[in-house]
Amino acid sequence: MGYFILKRMMSIVPVFLFVMLITTGMIHLSSVDPAEAYLAAAHIQPTDEILEQKRQEFGLDQPFFLQYIHAIIRICQLDFGISYLSNQPVLDEVMVRLPATLQLAFGSFVIAIIVSIPLGFIAGIKKNSAVDHISRLISFFGASIPTFWLGYILIFFFSVKLDLFPVEGIGTWKHLVLPAITLAIPLIAMYTRLLRTSVLENLEEPYVLFARTRGISERVIMTKHVLRIAISPMITGLGMNLGKLLTGTIIVESVFSWPGFGRYFIEAIFNRDIPVIQCYVLIAAVLFIVSSLIVDLIQMYIDPRISRKEG
Repeated sequence: MGYFILKRMMSIVPVFLFVMLITTGMIHLSSVDPAEAYLAAAHIQPTDEILEQKRQEFGLDQPFFLQYIHAIIRICQLDFGISYLSNQPVLDEVMVRLPATLQLAFGSFVIAIIVSIPLGFIAGIKKNSAVDHISRLISFFGASIPTFWLGYILIFFFSVKLDLFPVEGIGTWKHLVLPAITLAIPLIAMYTRLLRTSVLENLEEPYVLFARTRGISERVIMTKHVLRIAISPMITGLGMNLGKLLTGTIIVESVFSWPGFGRYFIEAIFNRDIPVIQCYVLIAAVLFIVSSLIVDLIQMYIDPRISRKEG
């Protein structure tokens, strides 16, 4: 297990180098001049002398390979540069906003797990029942409606009409409810459908028939055998979407004016704040790798065959 974790953690190194190569290359090939973008964000009239000075300050006058090496050295020192817009260290700006994004992401993640697991499992073992029809309706609804439109619908009914929850901002648990539900509904639709299909497939497997012939109770068969195996694809999907949640809350944060990392990234794009964009891309890559590792460890715990295969 320790060797497996070490091997997966070492895989971060080539991914990190590749991500830095892509981001540095995109900046190098982009038509946007970082020096000009900095001056525009600082409301400074660009001149040839000032532009040349800023290019030298940012190291843009150096060859691409040296820019790439210097970027790697800076990131290894946790130096993501200075934001063009706020003139503050990017890492400090991210650390201020990241807790809000973590709160929103994990809130929606918990809601998705609590709802989708029992709903998908019951829909699978009780095919064509009322619960099954409800689960399919939720799946179709959640998969088809755009996230931003869903957020506005929730705001209209629960904030404007019923005045139950705040429209925007952060502070109390009430501020978290609507944005977390907005993020969670597409996940509930996806995982409910996935778990239902997996349960139906496992009910046709021979091990279920053998367990019944041995006299094992139906409750034990469903919970300790069918659910344990059927939930494996869902865990894989949850792990992949955990990284997506932590970096992909952009639309929801914009709709609910949530002061998180995603909204900060949108502002960076509009203002061509290149150091912030680089930081966002790198953090997103690392989060996807870590969430994938967590999923693999959970899968190894649930299914011992994976542990033996890795060994």
